[in-house]
Amino acid sequence: MHDLAFFRNNLEQVAARLATRGFVVPVEPFRELDQRRRAAITEAEELKARRNASSEAIARLRKQGSDTTEQQSAVRESGKRIGELDEQVRGLEEEFRLLLAGIPNLPDDCVPVGSSADDNVEVRRWGQPRQFDFEPKAHWDLGPALGILDLERAAKITGARFALYWSWGAKLERALMNFMLDLHGREHGYTEVLPPYVVNSASLYGTGNLPKFAGDLFRLENTDFWLIPTAEVPVTNIYSNETLDAERLPISLCAYTPCFRSEAGSHGRDVRGIIRQHQFQKVELVKFTRPEQSAEEHEKLTRNAEAVLQALGLPYRTMLLCTGDMGPSAQRTYDIEVWLPGQNAYKEISSCSNYGAYQARRAGIRCKSGKGKAEFAHTLNGSGLAVGRTWVAILENFQEKDGSVVAPEALRPYLGVDRITAVR
Repeated sequence: MHDLAFFRNNLEQVAARLATRGFVVPVEPFRELDQRRRAAITEAEELKARRNASSEAIARLRKQGSDTTEQQSAVRESGKRIGELDEQVRGLEEEFRLLLAGIPNLPDDCVPVGSSADDNVEVRRWGQPRQFDFEPKAHWDLGPALGILDLERAAKITGARFALYWSWGAKLERALMNFMLDLHGREHGYTEVLPPYVVNSASLYGTGNLPKFAGDLFRLENTDFWLIPTAEVPVTNIYSNETLDAERLPISLCAYTPCFRSEAGSHGRDVRGIIRQHQFQKVELVKFTRPEQSAEEHEKLTRNAEAVLQALGLPYRTMLLCTGDMGPSAQRTYDIEVWLPGQNAYKEISSCSNYGAYQARRAGIRCKSGKGKAEFAHTLNGSGLAVGRTWVAILENFQEKDGSVVAPEALRPYLGVDRITAVR
């Protein structure tokens, strides 16, 4: 959410910058609402000042034995009007809150202007895609052939876009989870947390998922509880409505959770395999920083996510997203895309974003140093990584002609084997 004073005082500039995201700021409705609010506040303050003066005058007159019935009646009428105005101001401020809640974050100045993924900018690339001496298969063929991925039975149990893993498929998922958590904890300094997988509306509002993305979420019927779309939501809200000691920042947390998304609006995209699921597992990285730290910590967080792919030997590229392709809460985002030979394409495996104070203002997360003034912290997060997509990348990149899959060396201590072969 935006700072109201900044938004009001820089309305034209804000509108111009948000236009690069394809968002039209309702300038005139905002100004009209602001004028009504200011007028109500001004009238209420003037009436309160008069009421105070009248109350003092009444007190003096009563000491003199004068009849103050008429003056007291006027004060009561003034009080009624003040109550009406105060209620009006509360209503207008709620309208302001709802208006601001739907306005995206301002893109950082270094973010390239563009309207779609075609305008994203590649900032680096690591590893060379493997040259196969046979036609590489996609994971939706490899997994079932190995007997480790069963989409048909998953559809019977639940429906489309769910997966059932067997044997080495399940073990590979678990191995990846443990490997990622250990890497981020031991080498990158993250503290592991295990948050709830169910959150309330306030938590989703704090991270910017509500109200805009309600259609992408699963809500538990007749409750204020929702299944988490990502660990970003519960982990960010660990510090909601708290003031952090600025000297302790940055705070770096990581969490492994299932994630649940309805994928509304994604019909026809990645319908085969397990690239886009209603339920998937992910290791999430979350940071809380002082404002002056966030740009540097964003770079570190992105490198931490990339380190997983490097350790596994998976080629990838890192893209700086343009204004039109970023999520609405982010001010700057890197997408890390892993190479999938079975699909002959790079696919997103992590999105690492700096939100500035946008989420912190919504969630009430502040930081303060000593006797200094409290300010909103900055929040960052990124996948470190999406476990299912890493599972896919391993199958497709390390497949052999006989259908087996060579386990990356870094994963062998977790798997206990150096090769995944067909389950009999």
